[in-house]
Amino acid sequence: MKRISLILLSVMISVGVFAQQAKPRTASKKKPATTKTRSTASKAKASTRAVASTENSVLAAEPAQQGAAPKASSKVQIERPLDGYYKKDNIFKASVTPYANLRESDVMFKKRIWREIDLREKMNAIYASPKARLIDVIMNAVMAGELTAYSATPTKEDRGGDEFSNILKPEEAMAKFADSVVIPDLDPKTGEQIGSHMQAGEFNPDSVTKFQIKEDWVFDRQRSIFEPRIVGIAPMVKIKAAGQDLGEQPAFWIYFPEARQIFVTKEVVSRMNDATGLSFDDVFMKRLFSSYIVKESNVDDLRIKDYAQGIDRLYESDRVKKELMDYEHDLWSY
Repeated sequence: MKRISLILLSVMISVGVFAQQAKPRTASKKKPATTKTRSTASKAKASTRAVASTENSVLAAEPAQQGAAPKASSKVQIERPLDGYYKKDNIFKASVTPYANLRESDVMFKKRIWREIDLREKMNAIYASPKARLIDVIMNAVMAGELTAYSATPTKEDRGGDEFSNILKPEEAMAKFADSVVIPDLDPKTGEQIGSHMQAGEFNPDSVTKFQIKEDWVFDRQRSIFEPRIVGIAPMVKIKAAGQDLGEQPAFWIYFPEARQIFVTKEVVSRMNDATGLSFDDVFMKRLFSSYIVKESNVDDLRIKDYAQGIDRLYESDRVKKELMDYEHDLWSY
């Protein structure tokens, strides 16, 4: 009996010792989880406080920024949607098709012609479309320094004023279209008029209704081709002096081979088809315009209106046109 009791006592002692050793191990396993939970909660509280402080600071800054100029956004702007279902790139990447080489020894015949294009005619309406005016294309290029404007004022060396001899500044070219107005000069103290000065008005592109073209009709015997080549183009303006209307005269001249580099990337608005893809260079090269002849090269350097009046001007213009056609017709035998 004593042995049994001693065995039971030893077993009970060993179980108690084992239980005491096992409790700390369980507690030690749970401590990290408790620490982790507490740290996560503390981080969440800190982030909540940071967000709240940020919102408070933004709300506090808004009243101070009211009335101030808006700052430029650092975000990327949204891309503009495509106006259509395909992108037009062909005309904007187009390049000029050069003329065939022409040697002086191959020029068998040459005739210089001046003609006018009236934009009020139905066939020429594409040059005056509000979406793409020819005068806007020219003036935008002149003001940007991409085109050179030459004076159309006659001189002793340049009687016709169309030989590209004197260069105009962009401001001088623009002033050719703007009517000058009288601006009174007022005394800043009394407000009374003490004088006046002239100031150029605003440019109205609709005021340009005609263009003049200078071209050469050349027969190239090397290629057996009789073709026109445009040399220069000039917008026309109405000239008034001493209350009298002196008619329309060229404002300035543009060298056409230089202008082709600009015209080739400017699309023309078509009446029938929006997908023609024609540029201003195309319509000039394909002769898609209606015009009438106002002068041909002659010994006396006279214009048609200098020796013909009224309906006779049109008859004379048709006569010159028929002479050019007859020359080409007579070159060949059938």
